[in-house]
Amino acid sequence: MTIDMDVMAPLMFGGLVVFLLIGFPVAFSLSAVGLFFGFLSIELGFFTPAYLGNLPLRVFGIISNDLLLAIPFFTLMGAILERCGLAEDLLEGTGQLFGKVPGGLAYAVILVGAVLGAITGTVAASVIAMGMISLPIMMRYGYDMRIATGVIAASGTITQVIPPSLVLIVLGDQLGKSVGDMYAGAIGPSILQVLLFIGFIVVVSIFQPHRVPPLPDEALTQRGWQLWWRVLKGMVPSIVLIFLVLGTIFLGLATPTEAGAMGAVGAVVLAMVNRRFTWDLLWQATQNTMRITAMVIFILIGATVFSLVFQGVDGAIWIEHLLSKLPGGQVGFLIFSQIFIFFLAFFLDFFEIAFIIIPLLAPVAAKLGIDLVWFGVLICVNMQTSFMHPPFGFALFYLRGIAPKEVRSRDIYWGAIPWVGLQLVLVAIVIFWPESVTYWLDRSTGVDPSTVRIEVPLPDLPDDDAPPVFK
Repeated sequence: MTIDMDVMAPLMFGGLVVFLLIGFPVAFSLSAVGLFFGFLSIELGFFTPAYLGNLPLRVFGIISNDLLLAIPFFTLMGAILERCGLAEDLLEGTGQLFGKVPGGLAYAVILVGAVLGAITGTVAASVIAMGMISLPIMMRYGYDMRIATGVIAASGTITQVIPPSLVLIVLGDQLGKSVGDMYAGAIGPSILQVLLFIGFIVVVSIFQPHRVPPLPDEALTQRGWQLWWRVLKGMVPSIVLIFLVLGTIFLGLATPTEAGAMGAVGAVVLAMVNRRFTWDLLWQATQNTMRITAMVIFILIGATVFSLVFQGVDGAIWIEHLLSKLPGGQVGFLIFSQIFIFFLAFFLDFFEIAFIIIPLLAPVAAKLGIDLVWFGVLICVNMQTSFMHPPFGFALFYLRGIAPKEVRSRDIYWGAIPWVGLQLVLVAIVIFWPESVTYWLDRSTGVDPSTVRIEVPLPDLPDDDAPPVFK
């Protein structure tokens, strides 16, 4: 029996899907499928053994990629801030500030979720911190359980889009685009996501105020300048750290890796200022950072093995022909790719989607004339839902792990659905209003290139009739 090269790419993709459905670890699934089809392709003569000799060079390229160092730095920063008491100050002060307004606690959770997202970059830190602090208070003062759990989980996932999101770092690396451009492009969608969440609570507080009651007077223990001081005490260090991390990137003073290193140092300083820094805290933070970094590197190496063999059997051409022939051109491709990623997010986390799917979609998007920074931000917005999908969303798992026993899992899952809908609304906004991303990337100089004239002076040439001069 002979196997035609045209069927190798579909077989590889199908084999990977089977491994993932079985539940085999993603990193090892990618490597196993890649190596199996690689040796099979050599046996069938589709490429020579020398082709796989590129593999060590590609792995070395991953290990020596300075950009990926930003991942452990930002992870370490988030792990330290998770334990240093910053979230408590922010939530308690902001909750008191909005306490008399129906839905005030929900507004506080959304705003603090955005701030924590901008300084931690990790969903787990945001969801766990806000869940442990605000969920018992919401339960005590009569918040609807589905609203309470939904707003906490959703506000934690804002971290996915708000710089310095780890997702944007990975997408920038996979798309071959500047992380600074990815961060700048994500500013608009981040603001829109916060406004959508706040708008949802406004609607609920108008039509169903009993689900989001204001705090009673006895719960408002701080007033006047004392309350504002509590809010500023939590906000000012956060703003300083945000500028330290993001401002230096946008101003071109530091690379994402250098900014991440400064952010990690800043997190240690904040922990010391809050008098919560201990060597045990640092040890736990470094352990968490080691686990996440090792997972990312192993997935990336596995994806490299898979993609090398996949390209060797013309898998990129197969994907390009498959997707470029979709009806509707750019729009058809965007709709298909976003629906595809949305359903993959039920089963895969954002690292796996970024390392497996993005290298397949990016060449097609580039050939269709789609701006890759905008495309990457759109995918990032879509992949928010991977943390909110019932029943596999990690944000829901984090919340279930720290929620009191009287909180039913059913309420957590049903509470997540409206917020997933709001995240999909943002996907639609980014598709039909590209300026929400590209506006922040406008670096035009204001000079019309057609009016620019460059005159090059010609050298003095000797007269043709003049006798030659010899020296």
